[in-house]
Amino acid sequence: MSERTLALVGIGLAAGFLSGLLGVGGGILIVPLLVAGAGYAPKQAMPTSLAAILLTAIAAAASHAQAGNVAWRDAALIGIPAVAGAVLGAWLHQRIAARTVTLAFAGFLLITAAKLAL
Repeated sequence: MSERTLALVGIGLAAGFLSGLLGVGGGILIVPLLVAGAGYAPKQAMPTSLAAILLTAIAAAASHAQAGNVAWRDAALIGIPAVAGAVLGAWLHQRIAARTVTLAFAGFLLITAAKLAL
């Protein structure tokens, strides 16, 4: 097995574990690890992460649903409008410079970390 394959499997295991435990794993974990650990360019890491999250989210949501922990109405109120936002965001992602996307993502992570710490 190649070093890259091992890195991707490790990223997947970490993302799955943290997704199930903390509800995170997508952009916050997978994108930085794809860039730093697997040599992806940021503009390729972001959509690759989205595709991986699809599988992770289904598995984690199903486990939590089985335990009765999902607020389905609220999930729909978030998820249905998020589809439109996702389409718009993906459209914009294709039209702005990689450096701009990377800096916006880094800023988002910093702001999120600061709010969680306070």
